[in-house]
Amino acid sequence: MRFMMLMIPGGGYETADASAMPDAKAVEAMMKYNEQLQKAGVLLTLDGLQPPSAGARVSFKGGRPRVTDGPFAESKEAVGGYWMIQVKSREEAIEWAKRCPAGEHEVIEIRQVHEMADFPEDVQQAARGFEEMQSHARTSSQKS
Repeated sequence: MRFMMLMIPGGGYETADASAMPDAKAVEAMMKYNEQLQKAGVLLTLDGLQPPSAGARVSFKGGRPRVTDGPFAESKEAVGGYWMIQVKSREEAIEWAKRCPAGEHEVIEIRQVHEMADFPEDVQQAARGFEEMQSHARTSSQKS
């Protein structure tokens, strides 16, 4: 089972300046955690994200794309990074999240990834080629 663990920083991250950088001690502690995930063989990928002020949103009200540059006034929470892990159960994913050296205002949201076998046959047929795209995307990103 694959799970995405989403880091939601809080503490003003949603409106932080695009040049905001994390604290070196916090990064050091997080790296030790990341190494534990890697040594346990459960880590598939991970990344940290720039603050929302450096991003953009594309909405589709009325069927037309509309671009809004960050920060986003209506945001109360923003994803600051993620881990993709492969574990045996939701409970194991929760246990890994509980070990994270997160700060007082940080939250980790855990979401299971849909596997193609989870979908009914008609949806699997509509998504024919999706798993090949995933494989190609993984291979391409490893070459970068």
